[in-house]
Amino acid sequence: MEFSVKSGSPEKQRSACIVVGVFEPRRLSGVAEQLDQVSEGYLSGLLRRGDLEGKAGQMLLLHHVPNILSERVLLVGCGKERELDERQYKQIIEKTIHTLNETGSMEAVCFLSELHVKGRDTYWKVRQAVEAAQAGLYTFNQLKTRKEEPRRPLRKLVFNVPTRRELPLGERAIQHALAVSKGVTICRDVANMPPNICTPRYLAEQAQSMADQYDNLSFSEVDEAQMAELGMNAYLAVGQGSEHESVLSLLHYQGAAKDVPPVVLVGKGLTFDSGGISIKPSANMDEMKYDMGGAASVLGAMQALAELQLPINVIGAIAGCENMPDGKAYRPGDVLTTMSGQTVEVLNTDAEGRLVLCDVLTYVERFEPEAVVDIATLTGACIVALGHHASGLMSSHNPLAHELLNASEQSGDRAWRLPLWDEYQDALDSPFADMQNLGGRDAGTITAACFLSRFTKKYHWAHLDIAGTAWRSGAKKGATGRPVPMLTQFLLNRADNGQSN
Repeated sequence: MEFSVKSGSPEKQRSACIVVGVFEPRRLSGVAEQLDQVSEGYLSGLLRRGDLEGKAGQMLLLHHVPNILSERVLLVGCGKERELDERQYKQIIEKTIHTLNETGSMEAVCFLSELHVKGRDTYWKVRQAVEAAQAGLYTFNQLKTRKEEPRRPLRKLVFNVPTRRELPLGERAIQHALAVSKGVTICRDVANMPPNICTPRYLAEQAQSMADQYDNLSFSEVDEAQMAELGMNAYLAVGQGSEHESVLSLLHYQGAAKDVPPVVLVGKGLTFDSGGISIKPSANMDEMKYDMGGAASVLGAMQALAELQLPINVIGAIAGCENMPDGKAYRPGDVLTTMSGQTVEVLNTDAEGRLVLCDVLTYVERFEPEAVVDIATLTGACIVALGHHASGLMSSHNPLAHELLNASEQSGDRAWRLPLWDEYQDALDSPFADMQNLGGRDAGTITAACFLSRFTKKYHWAHLDIAGTAWRSGAKKGATGRPVPMLTQFLLNRADNGQSN
């Protein structure tokens, strides 16, 4: 869909539809009042008759409003003016897009971007509106034989800003939003793909295809033979029960001088996690195709980065693997020697993500990174702790943690920091190896991060547990595209702050 910004009076817009807000109780927004005056009280008359209360999400589509050039006017309920917050604003935009898409309006001018959202400027409102619109229009129907499409879908949306002075802000917001949305779509598409298609090799092919599209992206991979030479025995152990070979895919983005240390994003890419010998319950096991949500988000962030052409260096490491039960599968009780030389006693083969990641976290030392962020659907305990609204954030470096938290607030893709104190490390003690791969039920998200922290001593590191945010269950089951918005904002901030120079 095409997006743009303009600054103009609502009554002068010649469009298929104008979108304006109405507050509760039955109170026109400033822009709607302008339309009301031109239409000689037509809108206020409707409100007096009780056609619209103004509750958040209410919609009233009007045709042929007197003295208005546009064919339609869509009145959107925005709730109580003083209570309009970020969440409600995004929900209103999503509902508006859905309504427009069903009205046959192929273009619209939206004045909701002029609403007052506490603490947010025009850039934020336009960017969030574009991202919400794109997310609301997303469908995954690649594998359906019958594809249902709207008869006359919305193709062009113009956001109005209060003054011409704010047009550059709005244009920048659209540019950023479209890049983020493209990344989110890539992430959702790859994550939604079934595991018989989305294998570790498929992830590598997606990364290779992306590198072919952009001049400043390049691709390399580490196959199982190379992993064996490097001593990546923990990574190899997890995949040895699968017919699909493990592949570590690397996307190199160069936007700064070669000697500038890169940011490294590491994504857990378990394309299917059966639990291995410690097999999972059958209920909802199909959703374990989403255990590569971290890898999908790295692909998405690299896509957004390449679109934005940011002046930084970034490496995306996509740790593709499949965890299956088999005669060759690794077992509880095995002791593995990791690439770092540290040994791990396996207590549960379903605590496999950390075994894949620990070797990748050692591997990326060779890039002498400025910072490393790993992203993983790592623990069900994170869902118990934070539900599905926030990703869990743990870090051994306070400034890096604060950067990610700021990016999460700016993007609306929220994270919450959990402690990473030394007291939690004791839960990983093993009588037979340097550590065990399970810390017990208590603080499972934290002890998993403690495990990873033992492989990150040579750089600044943060861990995002996205088990609760990478996908939704239920009737609207599917990947969310998170945390691509947060990761992209993190990289945008690094570029804007000159940390790449």
